[in-house]
Amino acid sequence: MDFFVAPPASITQPLKAHNSANQGILSDRYTFGHFVIGKSNELAAAAAHAVSQAPGKVYNPLFIYGDTGLGKTHLMQAIAHVILERNPQTRITFVGTEQFTNDLIGSIQNRTTAAFRRQYRETDLLLVDDVHFLKGKEGTQEEFFHTFNALYEAGRQIVLTSDRLPSEIPGLEGRLVSRFQWGMVADIELPDFEHRVAILKQKSHMDHLDHTIPDDVIRFIAENVRSSVRELEGSVIKLLAYASLKHQDISVDVAREALRDKLRGNDPSGDNSKASLTINTIQQAVAKEWGVTPEGLRSKTRTKTLTLPRQIAMFLIRELLSTQLMEIGNAFGGRDHSTVIHSIDKIRDATRLDPEFKSRVDKMRSMLEALRV
Repeated sequence: MDFFVAPPASITQPLKAHNSANQGILSDRYTFGHFVIGKSNELAAAAAHAVSQAPGKVYNPLFIYGDTGLGKTHLMQAIAHVILERNPQTRITFVGTEQFTNDLIGSIQNRTTAAFRRQYRETDLLLVDDVHFLKGKEGTQEEFFHTFNALYEAGRQIVLTSDRLPSEIPGLEGRLVSRFQWGMVADIELPDFEHRVAILKQKSHMDHLDHTIPDDVIRFIAENVRSSVRELEGSVIKLLAYASLKHQDISVDVAREALRDKLRGNDPSGDNSKASLTINTIQQAVAKEWGVTPEGLRSKTRTKTLTLPRQIAMFLIRELLSTQLMEIGNAFGGRDHSTVIHSIDKIRDATRLDPEFKSRVDKMRSMLEALRV
């Protein structure tokens, strides 16, 4: 698999979204020129590039979904950079779903709903991050439905991001689910090892660190930090700070010491001699508590005796290790992103409804937290 950055010309100056109190400043790092494409994100990147070349004409809306820190917001802003470079007068609104909700509430309280609607419905490009936060917000969904319709009918581009498919967002009205799927729905998955190496090399190049971080250190980080692009980049920053404070040259040994907290949850060997908290130790503890085997949890078997503890283990791994959904699925026999989401939501709902069940899960959580070193 070849890795490359997206083709549009890089942006040398940071560009701002249309001036408004709730419309964010675009990051000059979130351009196509800084986005490393691999098999985990190539569809989303291609769709985003197509939208930037013909906004409102192809893939409207563009719905990008995937776990946190994998590049959804990067692609969203890259689209805006290209469009603004071509036409600096383009009106762009870039908000998170929570901000949209807060703006709506504020407009109701201040009796300025007409101004709120003009602001959102007269924009040329609407970028909304984290639309899964629309779940359960009936008033916000109603307003967003009409905003979506107004923009779509006017031929204006809409780009949305979420941590899951539209159909998997709980409490999202069917009419919004349908509209979110009108254009292109593209996912971003966890990068594989080669892709992680390419991402780290790109970051080193961008930050002028080509001769500072040796290739063996880059490969060490790529082998051990697998949760997200954001974690990869954060690991480089932490390593540089650690080496500077310790007045040491960067090496694999220095990286191992600097990143020891990030490496704990990624040991696939199952060696528990250090009593650290890993995916493997959580699987073993849950299996023992519920009277099954770790191998059963990782199997394809879907009997009730295995399904519940498997869901509990997924829930606890997500809660305690913040492991990415795709990685959790891989640890349970290659289950997909949507199965993991369903399992986590199921346990979260059960702990709210059943105090006895909640107590048992909380006890398990406390026991596992004690394993942190």
